This record gives sequence, C-alpha cells and structure tokens, in this order.
Amino acid sequence: MACTKLGSKSDAFQRQGQAWFCTTGLPSDIVVEVGEMSFHLHKFPLLSRSGVMERMIAEASKEGDEKCFIQISDLPGGNKTFELVAKFCYGVKLELTASNVVYLRCAAERLEMTEEYGESNLISQTETFLNHKVLKSWKDSIKALQSCDEVLEDADELNITKRCIESLSMKASTDPNLFGWPVVEHGGPMQSPGGSVLWNGISTGARPKHSSSDWWYEDASMLSFPIFKRVLETMESRCIRQDIIAGSLVYYARKYLPGIKRRRGGNESSGRFSTPFGSGNVLSEEEQKRLLEEIQELLPLEKGLAPTKFLFDSLRTAKILKASSSCISKLEKRIGIQLDQAALEDLVMPSFSDSTETLYDVDCVQRIFEHFLATDQITVGGAGDSPCSSVDDRQLIGSPQSLAPITTVAKLIDGFLAEVAPDVNLKLPKFRALAAAVPEYARLLDDGLYRAIDIYLKHHPWLAESERENLCRLIDCQKLSLEACTHAAQNERLPLRIIVQVLFFEQLQLRTSIAGCFLVSDNLDGGSRQLSGGIAGGSGEGGGWATAVRENQVLKVGMDNMRVRVSELEKEVSHAFCLKGEFGLKLKSHQMCSAQEGSVSKPNDNVKLEKLKDVKDRRGKQKKVPSLHTEG
Repeated sequence: MACTKLGSKSDAFQRQGQAWFCTTGLPSDIVVEVGEMSFHLHKFPLLSRSGVMERMIAEASKEGDEKCFIQISDLPGGNKTFELVAKFCYGVKLELTASNVVYLRCAAERLEMTEEYGESNLISQTETFLNHKVLKSWKDSIKALQSCDEVLEDADELNITKRCIESLSMKASTDPNLFGWPVVEHGGPMQSPGGSVLWNGISTGARPKHSSSDWWYEDASMLSFPIFKRVLETMESRCIRQDIIAGSLVYYARKYLPGIKRRRGGNESSGRFSTPFGSGNVLSEEEQKRLLEEIQELLPLEKGLAPTKFLFDSLRTAKILKASSSCISKLEKRIGIQLDQAALEDLVMPSFSDSTETLYDVDCVQRIFEHFLATDQITVGGAGDSPCSSVDDRQLIGSPQSLAPITTVAKLIDGFLAEVAPDVNLKLPKFRALAAAVPEYARLLDDGLYRAIDIYLKHHPWLAESERENLCRLIDCQKLSLEACTHAAQNERLPLRIIVQVLFFEQLQLRTSIAGCFLVSDNLDGGSRQLSGGIAGGSGEGGGWATAVRENQVLKVGMDNMRVRVSELEKEVSHAFCLKGEFGLKLKSHQMCSAQEGSVSKPNDNVKLEKLKDVKDRRGKQKKVPSLHTEG
C-alpha cells in the first residue's frame, strides 16, 4: 500500500489513560477534548496551521485563564484523526496511507488547514497523496472507499468518494490483458508486499494479469452495499457488459446472505472487512432482507445472466425472511423467464406459509410456470404483438423456432407433479390445474403425466369415480408408450373407461405396425422372385443369389408367425370388448330390476355377482406386467 511520511521530529507524544501529552519541555497551555480523549498541547503549533483552531483559541483566551479549554465535536475520524492532525502541527513524523488519508483530508477541511496558515499544509499534502498515489492503485482505492463509510457526507462534499469510484470503474471495465502485464498468480512470490508485480526483482507498480472478467469481484465485495451500488452504476454508465454486473451481484449476495448457497470453493466472508450495513460480520434478518431486496432490484432483466439455482435460492431466502411481496413476485418472474434451465430439485420448495396445509409450495410453481408460458408466447409472437407485453419483457431472449424449452419444462412439471402427488393434503383441483396448464403440444409422451396421476390416485383412494375420470381425461392414450399402455391396461386404480381406451389404442397401434410389416414382406416377396429369375438365367455367380433367396424365405416365415400372433392378440382384445358389453348389459338389467322391486336383494343377486367376479378374474389372468413406476 502506498504511503508517505511527513515531518522529521521524533515522536514526542505520550498517552496516559484517556489523555495525550506532548513532551517538549514546555508546560501545555491548552487542552483540546475530542470525544472521550483529551489532548494537552500548546497554542502556537495549532493556531499556526488551522484557521478554526486560531479562532477558537482567541475566543477561549478572552476569559483570561492561563490554560484554555477547547472542545471539538463531530470531527471526521474522531480522536484518532485529531491525534494525527496534532502530530502534523508539531512536525512529528506522520505516515499517510490509503486507510487514513480520507479521514485526514476531511478533518483538514473541517479545521481549515489551508496554505493561508502554512506552506504545504495538510489539505495540500492529503490531496497530493490522493491524486498521485491512491487513485492510481486498485487496492488503495478500495481501502480509501472503505474508510469513506464513516465520513460519507464529508467525503461526498470533497468528491473523494466519486473520484475513487470512477477510478475503480475505469480499471474494472478495462481488460487487463491489453496492457501486457506479466502473467503471475495473484499473491504469488513474484509480487511485492504492496501487491505490485515484480519484474526481474524490480517493482513495476502494475497489477497482476487476470484471465477472466470477474477478477475484481472479491475486492469490490469488501465495500459496503451503498458504495458498491454506486460503483456498479458508474460501471453501467461506461457500458460494461450486463453479465459482469450480474455476476458481481451474485457474488456479493452469496458472500453476505447465509441462506443463499455459495459455490464450491468460493470465498467466505472474513472478519477483516465490514459487512454491508456496518454491523460486524453477521447481518441481522432485517439487514439480510434489505440487502436481498436491493440486489434483486439491481439484477439485469436479460435471460440467463443470473444462474437459475441462485434465483431459486434467493426466492427461498426471501420467503424465509418475509421479504416484500414485490420482491418475491419479481423473483418468480425472473425464474419463469428461464424455467427451462431449472432442475427438478429447484422446484420442490417447502411451503413457508402458515395459511397452506400442503407440504410443497404448489401455488408458487404454478405462478412461475404461468410466467414462463407468457414469456414463451411473447417470444413467439413478438413483444409488440401481445397486449400483455410490458417494459420488463422487452429484453427477454427466446427461441421462437424451437419447441425444446417448452418440452423441457413440460417434463419438469410432470416430474414435479409426481413428487408432490403423495401429499394427502394436496387438493384435486390444485393438482389438476397445474397438470392441465401444460399445453398438449408440449408433451411428446404422456408417460410422465400418467405416472404422476397414478401416484396421486394411489395416495388419494377416497376420490369418487367421477373425480378419477375427470383427472384421467388429461391423459392422451395415443401418446402413451407401449410399456405405459401395458401397465395401464392392468391398473385397477384407473376407471374402466380409461382402461378400454388404452386397450383400443394399443390394438390400433399394433394393427398399424403390422400393416407396415406386411408391406415390407410383400416387397421382400417381389424381390425374391426377381432374384430367382436372375439365378435361373445367370452365370457362375448363382451361389450368392441363392443365399439371399434363402434369407428372404426365412424372413417370410418370421412374418407369417407374426401374423398368427397378431390374430391371437386381436381375438383377446375382441374378447375383452365382449366382456365389457356383457358386463354393461348385466349391470343395466340389475339396476332395472332393483328399481322395480325395491331395495331388497334377490336370491340370484349373489349368482350375478359371482359371474361378474369371474369375468374380472379372467381379464386379470390374461397377462401380468410389472409396475411401471416407482414412487420417489
């Protein structure tokens, strides 16, 4: 760190308890009280350097006392700064550093230590040090800004804060690789104690070369958030990239907000630096909430600049800290913009509200998904085509020609439904609303939706038949895989109507597949006949053609066997339809008899029930297939 030593006399100041004494051999004739500390000094060295001290001494001397008493309140830097000022007035050695120069500059201005009261006075000395030493060094500018927090009003009046911020923003927005600095590791053996690069053992005064644009994140995070915010605003005025601004905010939040997960190997907040609100190294919940709300306001709106996991962590922290509804709503919207980049574990958020009985925050996920759908429509139709588009959406980035984002989100929502389905407190309307919110074109297969609905039916066995049918209507049986169809055909939790639909579409798929196989078989038959004619009229190459003919004949035999198997499957499906019809007629007849003869059971009712049970057993024995899903 840069430093300058002023004065030449040896240190003649001694401290005794809460008092400082100047041991020059002459008795002190003035006592200056600054805070809780008293300084026993002499009038002449003080009034010869400070206009304020000259006037105060003159007023105190009118009382006629041999020793005058002066009290100074609100001096920038307090008694520690006045100690340095007093030493400067006595010509004692004084070391200017980046950590004390701001206090001394502000105190010198308050005490009017101009050139009128002595050549090379404290104002000119501190200004020279600021301009020629501190502002030219990255590290020293950081330390000077840290010291501005306690004297911010005075530092702003003297433009010290602004000058340091502009110096930092200029250095941060400049690519260090352009200057050809020697490539060394930060803090390595090739650096001087002050942090500058050593080139052949000689300090160059240059900063180490950094390969990435985030080299300044850690240093800037040492600043209090109000000053850090002003640094970012100045950087934005210099047109620094938005991803760099967002990255610095993410780094700052991860450093000071315990609820937000830090990156593996990331730097933790150390005890050497003050936290954003000056209350030590642990922020209170109120300070954390304020900091989170401020950071959320500063984050750029573009998609993908802030990591999705960071946004989810911020949302959870905001709910725990009970942040403002505006903060939570904006975080949900930011997540919705880039929901296709999320993972299932991010969506499964516990419910932090006392008003809901569900284990997971399903309402929050639905709002996030609605934001995604609105953004997807805007990007497809254009921001100007939708009356719902707002100023916040004009910078969103999308891919109108690709269905990959919406299909990815559809799988994500189906997975989330399967995770929350075992919650017995999750009401059917809420579960169905989220499942129905996914557009039909977004699901290439309905296997995930079928799995979620099956889990929900298993953990909610009290649902009425009409409610089950209403929920299962969301499943498109034509978009189920063969494995899902096989499982659904034997699933006793599904309504009978859905099972029949599954069997019908399964048969239809088989017939379509077999028709395609028959077409291939006919083409092979025609090819074998042509090959046989070629062999009869060919020459000595007939052996190779004969082999091809035999392979085609073997394939034809396989196709014949497939025809037989398909015929058997058609008979089984037809038998199932017959059983359904028989079951429906008997049920209808039983209902008519009951209506005519009253509610008393007939003797043959038991026989009918036994027959119906036999029909169900025969259907169940046709084929048994293992379970399609496992519950997470």
